[in-house]
Amino acid sequence: MSELFLESLSLSHFRSHIRGSLTCDGRPVALFGPNGAGKTNVLEAVSLFSPGRGIRRASAEDMTRRPETIGWKLSGLLHSGQTAYEIDIRSEAGAARQVHIDSKAAAQVQLGRLARVLWLVPAMDRLWIEGAEGRRRFLDRMTLSFYPEHAEASLTYEKAMRERNRLLKEQISDSHWYGALERQMAEHGARIHKARETTVERLLDAQAAAETAFPVAELELMQTEGSMPNTESDLLEALAESRFRDIAAGRSLVGPHRTDMIGTFRAKGIPAKDCSTGEQKALLVSLILANARALKEDLGAAPILLLDEVAAHLDPDRRAALYDEICALGAQAWMTGTEASLFDAIGTRAQYVEVTEESGISALSARG
Repeated sequence: MSELFLESLSLSHFRSHIRGSLTCDGRPVALFGPNGAGKTNVLEAVSLFSPGRGIRRASAEDMTRRPETIGWKLSGLLHSGQTAYEIDIRSEAGAARQVHIDSKAAAQVQLGRLARVLWLVPAMDRLWIEGAEGRRRFLDRMTLSFYPEHAEASLTYEKAMRERNRLLKEQISDSHWYGALERQMAEHGARIHKARETTVERLLDAQAAAETAFPVAELELMQTEGSMPNTESDLLEALAESRFRDIAAGRSLVGPHRTDMIGTFRAKGIPAKDCSTGEQKALLVSLILANARALKEDLGAAPILLLDEVAAHLDPDRRAALYDEICALGAQAWMTGTEASLFDAIGTRAQYVEVTEESGISALSARG
C-alpha cells in the first residue's frame, strides 16, 4: 500500500459531478467508462490536492457545474507518511478557491508540503512537437515537485518581467527603474535556471538507474536565442546590455522564459520531435516514472500519479510494464480508460471504478 494516498474523495457540483464519493485503500485506481462520462474530471479533482491550477489549468469558475454555477467543493482524507489530513477545497460562485487543512484555512503552497502529485494527460502527447512554452511548463511542473519554492521564484520573476516589458513597450529609458526590476529578474531567474538544470540531472540519473521497458529520454536545456547566463551577476549584466535591443523588440529577450527543453530518444539518437507517436508517448511515460522514482528517494514515498487515457499509444507489453512499475513504486496511480479490459494486466492490484453519465450528470460506482 502507498504511504501517500487519498483514502477518500468527495465531489460536490464539480464539473459534471453533482455528487460523488470514493473510498480507496492505497492501490492504484482504474476509472473506466465511455468518453465524456466524467473520468478526467475526477483526475482534475485529485490534481487540486497539490498547488497550482490542476491538470487543465482552469479557473475556479470553469470548474463549477453548470447550469447551477453555485460553486463547488472537494474533500478528502489524505494519508501522508504516518499522518492523515482532512483536506477541504472549495470555490463559492466562481471565486478563487479556498483550502482548509484539518479545518484550518491554509495557503495552496501548504498542499505541496503534504503531497506531491504528478500527471500525464493527452494534451501532453504533443509536447515534443508543440512550441517551447508547453515544454517549459512541463519542465517547471517536474521542477516544482522537487523544489516547492520554484513556484514563488517563477511568480516573482514573471511579475518583474511583465513590468519591465511594459517599460520596453512604452520605450521608457529610466535606468534606475530598469535596474530595480532587472535585479529581481536576475536573482529569481538564476534560481529558476539552476532548479531546472538540477531537475534535468535528477531525471537523467533516475532513468539510467532503472531497469525499465521505457526508453531513456535525453534532455537538454537551450535558449531560443543566444545562451542563458549561468549566474545571477551574469544574468543581471545580460539584461542591462540587452535593453536597447529589447526596446526595439518590445519584450525581454534574455532570461529563463526563453528556455526550451529538447528531448532525444537516446538509444536511437533521434530527436523526440521526429519519433513515432508511440515512441513520443513512451518517452513521456519514462520521464514521469523517473520523476516519481527520484521523488520517492527524497521523500520516502512515491507521489500520487494521474494518468489520463494512459493506454493510448502504448502496446500491450508496454502497458503491462507500466502497471508493473507503478506497483513496484507503491504509487497510488489514478488511471482512466474507456474499457475495464485496458487494465487487465494490473488485475487485482488495482481498484476499479466505473464512471457513467446520464443527462449530463456523472456517477461513480466501485467495481472491486
